[in-house]
Amino acid sequence: MTNPIKPGFDPKWTDVPDYILGITEEIWERREIGTLNRYYAPDLIVRSPASVVVGNQGIIAATMATLAEFPDRELPGEDVIWCDTGPDSFLSSHRLLCTATHLGPGAYGAPTGRRLAYRILADCWCKANAVHDEWLVRDQAAIVQQMGFDQVDWVRAQIDREGGPEHCVQPFTPSRDVVGPYTGRGNDHPLGQDAAGVLTQMMTGDLNVVQRHYDRAVQSHYPCHTEAFGRSPVDRFWLGLRSAMPSARFSVHHQIGQQGGLMPDRAALRWSLHGNHDGWGRFGRPTGVPLHVMGITHLEFGPRGICREWTLIDDTAVWRQILLQTGDV
Repeated sequence: MTNPIKPGFDPKWTDVPDYILGITEEIWERREIGTLNRYYAPDLIVRSPASVVVGNQGIIAATMATLAEFPDRELPGEDVIWCDTGPDSFLSSHRLLCTATHLGPGAYGAPTGRRLAYRILADCWCKANAVHDEWLVRDQAAIVQQMGFDQVDWVRAQIDREGGPEHCVQPFTPSRDVVGPYTGRGNDHPLGQDAAGVLTQMMTGDLNVVQRHYDRAVQSHYPCHTEAFGRSPVDRFWLGLRSAMPSARFSVHHQIGQQGGLMPDRAALRWSLHGNHDGWGRFGRPTGVPLHVMGITHLEFGPRGICREWTLIDDTAVWRQILLQTGDV
């Protein structure tokens, strides 16, 4: 059984996943870029680890530039996890597996013909047939590495291309956030509560939670397009992140639990780690500078616990914070 599309949305969309995946296909694969004026609200707020963008015109320009550089880009959707936020609105968290070939000049230089694969996780609040609020995490590190660049060198060069530390795009932090129309925290489904509990326990130092709550055959997907099996990679990722910022505050900002739709029981979480870079870990030598890590996680549950995990952060946005604050540019 499906849930029909909400009032105020074009009736050609059968339900929420059909809308989210359908507009993505129209914009990126059918090249109907003009539909961004309809599907993205004029005062849309898009928060990514790299920036905060207000208004749909900047998004339209960035979309055209990306398509010029990667004209064969495809974004098939793997899942849409969503919840009601009112009689005529919803919050979705969708997961895309993107592929593209570097065929045109642009931000990554002259065409190289390199083939890319990476994921995007995005939370979108939608009403009246349009996206009004968005939180998006792209696996930028995977793109940079597959293009043959070192992450830190690439970030340093990008800051220079943008005019240096005083003029470059500033990464997202809570102080740069813009309050949008959606201020909810998701739903109270037990699966969302369980997922938030697992991540919170891990980030408070109880890494034995991996043994207790993850299937020993768990499949995990992490930044840099890293895919692995078993509990050890899960432990390494979360420990590496936490050990880099051992005194930082971990917060779950949004959670959705969902069942049905011919999919496994699953949950989506949007979270952050905010505090000082005061430990060795994912980001190398401690610098002591304040960092904000924005993350999104999708989890699937099986008979023996969590059987699949997708977690994304943007490593390059974190390195940008470190380089700008240490002056190592």
